[in-house]
This record gives sequence, structure tokens and C-alpha cells, in this order.
Amino acid sequence: MTEQFPGAVLDLLEAAGDRPVFEHAGVEISGTRLLGTVRRAVNGLRGHGVGPGDGVAMLLGVGPGAFAAIIAAHVVGARVVGVRPGLTEEQRKHIVRDVGVTVTDRPDGTGDHGSGLTLALDDLLAATDDGVRPRVLARPGDTARLLHTSGSTGLPKACAQTYAAMTAGWAHRPDAWPPAVRELAGRLDRFLVFGTLASQVMMEYGLLALAAGGTLVTADPPDFPDALVRHRATASVITVARLTRLVAAQRAAPVDLGELRALMVSGSPLEPGRMREAAEVLGPVVFHGYGQTETGMISMATPGEPPGSLGVPPVELEIRDASGHPVRHGCDGEIFARTPSQSHGYWQEPGLSADVFSGEWVRTRDLGHLDASGRLWLTGRTRDVIIVNANVYYAGPVERLLSSHPSVAEAYVVAVPDDRTGEAVHAFVVPASGHTPDLAGLRALVAAGVGEDCAPTRLTVIEEVPLTAAGKPDKQRLVHGR
Repeated sequence: MTEQFPGAVLDLLEAAGDRPVFEHAGVEISGTRLLGTVRRAVNGLRGHGVGPGDGVAMLLGVGPGAFAAIIAAHVVGARVVGVRPGLTEEQRKHIVRDVGVTVTDRPDGTGDHGSGLTLALDDLLAATDDGVRPRVLARPGDTARLLHTSGSTGLPKACAQTYAAMTAGWAHRPDAWPPAVRELAGRLDRFLVFGTLASQVMMEYGLLALAAGGTLVTADPPDFPDALVRHRATASVITVARLTRLVAAQRAAPVDLGELRALMVSGSPLEPGRMREAAEVLGPVVFHGYGQTETGMISMATPGEPPGSLGVPPVELEIRDASGHPVRHGCDGEIFARTPSQSHGYWQEPGLSADVFSGEWVRTRDLGHLDASGRLWLTGRTRDVIIVNANVYYAGPVERLLSSHPSVAEAYVVAVPDDRTGEAVHAFVVPASGHTPDLAGLRALVAAGVGEDCAPTRLTVIEEVPLTAAGKPDKQRLVHGR
């Protein structure tokens, strides 16, 4: 019988031995030493009675102690709840509402940590290291972790992932790496980590780096490009907004990024123009991942893919029409995915779960198509619509058309009330360097491409798009001017 997650992670640390697996505050930590820290964390949690099924919240950063605490919570079979930075007080209370223990590395230990016990990370790690490989108590059907969505439509939803799903995940299993991930893995010699390892993306790419023989290098603060240079990083995760700023900084005052080999863009779509500009300035280093909190990774584009493509998905996909029937390659529809490590539903939300988790499939609510080569292309969101003269139009095609104009680097459209048509398109655009977007020209482009009803009636030029706490474009703040 296969040992449940995180048994394979313990194997990775054992195999690493004296090889550095972490570099934190200038100090290298070997696999053997980190495994000892995991053992102390396991004994600390067990000493406080934490076992299978118990909820444990993690308010932690990215150091080796944080890594050890998270892995230890999985060893004892707990339900791990990550708490990311940038949440509102209401969102944080919602996330930790039913946990029994909170582990934190905040110096003062303050904050609303729920109704249970709060443990300082240092105190947890002060437990005895007995030198014995800890027995993994995780049970396949138990919930291993709750992964929270961005909360862009209100309070974050908690995606419940079982231990069986985590065991089936690709990151810690080289035999399961699809070609794009294998290409990426070869570039993760020094993988820069920041924020929190309780993040789904940061932890999974961190495990990938360890499985590839790399070292996790902590960055505080994660100021790009300085952090990349200072830590001699070969790879890191990056949002679209941060990538845009990095490219602009390199154009204005280039620094030596000769060791950089991979930047994994996640969180939101990367426009083809931005991809081409990044390749021109940074070289062939940008990998564009597509996935959701509910599914994990669905597809990944390597630097050699055509700009805008998300590569050939290594998981099962169906593109379905409005009636739920699969469509032919080349036809747009809603994307349904089935991945080995997907969540099985939203925690304690059966109504919401029924709308998204359909049998073994997950409804992504994204629109796209597969081309003749099997590559995936996104074209919009099912809920991101403008209703003009009682007709529904998706925002995605309008945004892509606007972004194709030479004067536009990024484009975002929203619905605004209109006395004549009910709703109309309001375009927010980030200008391309040295250009001034013109409403008349953009209207003509959209009218010719997707119809007069979709042509923007208003245009606002912005320096950069506001972001949610999860790093995604925040259209609500665009609309309300916050």
C-alpha cells in the first residue's frame, strides 16, 4: 500500500542527506537537518494532542521552520488551513473559524486565530527530536488541506483536498511530471520563495524544486529584480503585474539576470503582447501556468509555446457548449477539467459544491478552446459579461482585441449602466510605452472585430490595474475607483 502524503516528502529529505535544501538568512540547511526539524514539529503537535482530522491553521512565512511545521501537520493527519497575507479581518476570521490549533511565526502572536490554541512556531520546534522517522497517520479519505479561493466575489471559498488527492499530486513525484513540468524542473537549482509556504502555488513549486534536487532560497523582501540578483536565483513564481514591473525595470536600468532560467507566471492570464515583450527583455524564461484552486495545475506553457497558448494539457479536459455537450477542437466553450489532485468540493458548502463539482469533473467557469495540435487557449470567463440590448457578450474577447492594439499593453472591460442599451462597455487600458490610447480607434477595432454593441463607450487610461490580495486584477476597484 502506498504511504500517504507527505511520506514522499520525507523520502526526499532523507535522500537529500547533506545536500542543502534550504537557504535562509544566508544559512544553508541540509535535508538531514530539515528532516530533524520536521520530527520536532511532529512531536510538538502530538504533544498538544493534534491528530487525524484536527484543524490546524498556519500563519507562517517561508522559512525552513514553516516548511517543517506544515509537513508535520500532514504527517499527523491534520486538516491544514493556510492563511495568506493581505486578507481582511473578516476574511481571516472566516478562514480560521473552525480550527483547533493555530501555528504562527508572528513575533507578537497577536491576531484573531480562531477559538482554539495558538502555538508560537519556536515553541513548537522546541520539542524533542527522537531521531525516528515519524509514522504518517494520514488517512486517504480525510481532508488534508483547505485551499481558499481569492475571495474576489466575497468571502473566500475553501476547496477541500483529501490525502489521497495530495498523494496523487505531481510535484513531489518525478515519475508523474508531464513534459512542460520536467522542462521547468531542470531550471529550479535555486528557487526563490517568499510570502507564505501555506500558499498552494508556493508549496507545490517548492516541492517540485526539492524533487528536482534544487534549493529553496527565502527572499525578504521579494523585491524584483534585486532579490533575483542578491540570491543568485535561477527561478521564482511571479504575477503578471510583477512581471510587467520587472520588464519595465530591466528596460530602464538593466541588471545582470544571467542566472535566471525560469519565471512561473500564475494567478491571471498573460496577454500575448506581454509574453513577447518579456521574452524580448528577459529571454526564454517565462512559463505560464493555468490552473485553479479547485483543480491544481491544468496546463503549462513553456517558453517555446506560441504567445497566448497554455500548452498541451496533461490532464483530462472537455470543452462544452451551453447545453453541456462537448464541442469540436477549435470551438469555444466552457472548460471542464479532471485532475488527479483536484478538490472534492467546498468545505461545508454543499450548494456551491454542486454547481462546480460535477461527478468527477470540475467546472472551471473559464471559456476557451483546444486547437488542432491540442493546445489550450483561454478566451474569457463565463461570469464576466456585459448585457447590451438584452444580448450577453463576454468580456474576454473584447479585452483581447483591445490588447492587440499597438497603443495598449493591458485592457480590462466592465459593464456600466446605459439608458439606451441597458449596459455598455467601459474600457480601462494600460498604455504601451510611448503611446496614448484613443477611444475612437479602439472603438473601431472592437466594432470591426466583435460588433458595434461591444465597442467601448468610455475609456479610462490607468497606470496599472489594481489587484486583489491574491494578485488578480480587481475589477470591482476599477468600477468603484478604490
